[in-house]
Amino acid sequence: MIEAVVTDFGGVLTTPLTQAFAAIQNEAGIPLDALGRALGALAERHGVNPLFELETGRLTESEFMEGLRGALRDQLGRKIEIHRFGERYFHHLQPNQELIDYMRGLRERGYRMALLTNNVREWEPLWRAMLPVDEIFELVVDSAFVGMRKPEPGIYELTLKRLGLPAPACLFLDDVELNCSAAAALGMSAVHFRHNDQAVAEVEHRLAEGGRPRPGSDQLSEPSRSQR
Repeated sequence: MIEAVVTDFGGVLTTPLTQAFAAIQNEAGIPLDALGRALGALAERHGVNPLFELETGRLTESEFMEGLRGALRDQLGRKIEIHRFGERYFHHLQPNQELIDYMRGLRERGYRMALLTNNVREWEPLWRAMLPVDEIFELVVDSAFVGMRKPEPGIYELTLKRLGLPAPACLFLDDVELNCSAAAALGMSAVHFRHNDQAVAEVEHRLAEGGRPRPGSDQLSEPSRSQR
């Protein structure tokens, strides 16, 4: 019986992340292939993907941007300035209001709600301002505050532990197929988000298969702040 729905943030409750990144690239005049080479060079130099380090809080936004600017300068032969990256990124990212309203409706129907996001520590005020987090979700697990990121099994296990539920009692929704596969490998029911109609239909099908949550005040308790 499915009792909880765990959803991703970016790309599910927002417009596609690629659109926001593309807009910033265009504004800064950075070719996509040059950005890929710059990130690859940083990963080779430090032995770890800098994006992963950023999303697990082991690298600050300023440290990441300093390294990226240097790597882009090496690739393009010119100085690159990307000021206020986080603010500009979220300026191009819009709420997916239809899915946000759907998540609110699931909570009203008695499902426990959790948000599991790969994110950047310094961006927390920006993404929280985009949706009524505490109105809908009783639990937020943010990679930047727990030192793990999807698709690492540990971050799913932490989410399940904080919900106090076994994997089969949870449905997971994400726009990255690899993240869905990792959740399914642990026993969660996983839905790969591609667009609103498809995702809602699949979620409803899985919830119908899994039955309805048991009635009880514990499932309708007031949401709490992030548990880090």
